[in-house]
Amino acid sequence: MRNFEEIERRFLVDGREEKPWRINSKSSQIKQFYFPEDAMQVKDGVLMMGEINIILMQPDELELWNSRPGWGGRLRVRDGLNIVTCKSRKSDDTAYELEWEVSPEIGEAVGSLGPYPHVEKTRYVWSGVDGGLWEIDEFEGALAGLILAEIELNSPDQIVEIPKWIGHEITGLSSWSNRSLADTIGS
Repeated sequence: MRNFEEIERRFLVDGREEKPWRINSKSSQIKQFYFPEDAMQVKDGVLMMGEINIILMQPDELELWNSRPGWGGRLRVRDGLNIVTCKSRKSDDTAYELEWEVSPEIGEAVGSLGPYPHVEKTRYVWSGVDGGLWEIDEFEGALAGLILAEIELNSPDQIVEIPKWIGHEITGLSSWSNRSLADTIGS
């Protein structure tokens, strides 16, 4: 079975000073829509939302889906790509994650079932001095001014060199999840 675990640490960032993550970094425009927890179902191995067939799941994906409760779903539109993601929390810093790129038509069909709470942000990918890849999100719209950084880890006890511009750690604080932020500002 493939590894579907996502282990990450998350932090607040004070963006009032220099922004080194913007220098020589790749950036993307992202809009993420969050679905109610019970909105996505699996029928005959097909992930569905309402009557919309999203994706035929692979056997290992289906096995994981059936073994875990509480899957939450989202649609991420990133630089024109539509990505459906389902997550189930394992611990404060770890979630099971299933992710599929879908056609723009499926993305539009799923989106048309909304409106859904959403966030908009510019994401920068920045390489740390220890080789770790940081994702820094500068939020827009109602959350303009908020900057969060996260780094994915290979294991929960992996040692990471924290850049000096990183602020308070918010790993495991559900009120700082993108879903909670979207729910706070509405659709």
